[in-house]
Amino acid sequence: MTDRIDLSNLPSYRPPRRSVFSARKLALMASVVAGLGAAVYGFSPSTSPADLFSSPAHAQVNNEVRKVERPIGFADIVERVKPSVISVKVNIKEKTASNDDGDDSSSPFQPGSPMERFFRRFGGPDGFPGLKGGRGRVVQGQGSGFFISADGYAVTNNHVVDGADKVEVTTDDGKTYTAKVIGTDQRTDLALIKVEGSSNFPFAKLADGKPRIGDWVLAVGNPFGLGGTVTAGIVSASGRDLGNGPYDDFIQIDAPVNKGNSGGPAFNTDGEVMGVNTAIYSPSGGSVGIAFSIPANTVKSVVAQLKEKGSVSRGWIGVQIQPVTSDIADSLGMKKAEGALVAEPQASGPAAKAGIESGDVITAVNGETVKDARELARTIGGMAPGASVKLNVLHKGQDKVVNLTLGQLPNAVEAKADTDNDSGKGASKGTDVPKLGMTVAPANSVAGAGKEGVVVTEVDPKSAAAERGFKEGDVILEVGGKSVATAGEVRDAINAARTDNKNSVLMRVKSGGQSRFVAVPIAKG
Repeated sequence: MTDRIDLSNLPSYRPPRRSVFSARKLALMASVVAGLGAAVYGFSPSTSPADLFSSPAHAQVNNEVRKVERPIGFADIVERVKPSVISVKVNIKEKTASNDDGDDSSSPFQPGSPMERFFRRFGGPDGFPGLKGGRGRVVQGQGSGFFISADGYAVTNNHVVDGADKVEVTTDDGKTYTAKVIGTDQRTDLALIKVEGSSNFPFAKLADGKPRIGDWVLAVGNPFGLGGTVTAGIVSASGRDLGNGPYDDFIQIDAPVNKGNSGGPAFNTDGEVMGVNTAIYSPSGGSVGIAFSIPANTVKSVVAQLKEKGSVSRGWIGVQIQPVTSDIADSLGMKKAEGALVAEPQASGPAAKAGIESGDVITAVNGETVKDARELARTIGGMAPGASVKLNVLHKGQDKVVNLTLGQLPNAVEAKADTDNDSGKGASKGTDVPKLGMTVAPANSVAGAGKEGVVVTEVDPKSAAAERGFKEGDVILEVGGKSVATAGEVRDAINAARTDNKNSVLMRVKSGGQSRFVAVPIAKG
């Protein structure tokens, strides 16, 4: 057993004194001391006040942000390229100014069509805001352009200088010069002009490669006649077709461009011209972020010919072509809807001489796959007349290779007279073609219809034939790859396609002097 020690007997012993603070007071003081300690820590010489609210993660983010290079503007690029851009002013006599409503006669769409009012060519004499002149007077318009060589050659749009009696350009430094039109190309809307007065003009370089969607683009020009103006945006799309012709292959950009920018350059961030601004979509004539530029590779090809001979020569194979739709591909037994379908070869053209027939599908040129009819037209048009080409052709379900020499595309295509307008007059009622909703009669029994095929004498407006565009007076030449001359042969060809489990039957139709193929769905059973 342990003895208990009595501390009170020790000499040094003093009884404990009662604390003057209660337990509650001690707790409050402890809180104050802790608070003071935090305050002292927070404002120590090595710590900033901001660190009181910064967690380690937040501090790390701040450090990373400081490491990121700040975005730069385009001032250095603009300073280098802007002197090469010019303002183009034209005078045209005896030309009617645009209407007060701002309609532009250079629109590729039919007047009054839904797309016509949204399309604007900007910068030509027609449709330019503040246009001077009127009926029977001198019309003045302004556009843009840019030098491509130090000796004064410059590029602009065809519709800017088309028909101009006088062309003047104003450079970035405010000097004015007289220019001469060297050559124009209506199909691509490009023009080459020559400015006299100096041999040391600042000029821009045309880009070699194709821009990527999302690349930066700088549009420089003369919007609304204000003088040199720069706007920025990105490449929105490529390969755009405006319906202006088979050579449409525009770059779409969202850099704000307006009337007066026409013919001006679209620069990439290397200071090279990726395209020539030529058109916009807009309900008002002002920018809504949809503009179109002619690609630099097209500009190079066209300008080289304009400089050499003042005009452009294009390769030609002499065929009417149309796209291969999914229905047409199914009718021909193709796995993919690709290539260009030959509606009709011209009798004296290179294709006909080489053995290409109606219904053939051109799938490749010199080993390069042809995606659609537009690509074939651009590919052949980009080649020189006299060049030898190799075409891959699908002929009656079999692949074959055709070699031919390109002819020269005629400058003007003469439309064949429509002799079929009255073909339905005096025709018999015709024989009904079941499940297609039309009646036909032998062409040789209808005045003016020719000797081949069957004439459509009546079309049910609610039928499959009407949906595919058939109308009275059309002449059906082939059904399912076979020539037809009677209603019975049409029915037999349809039944053969149905037996082969095809969803549609391909018909070659002549309408208004032009031939085309139409895939018509057929009912089962």
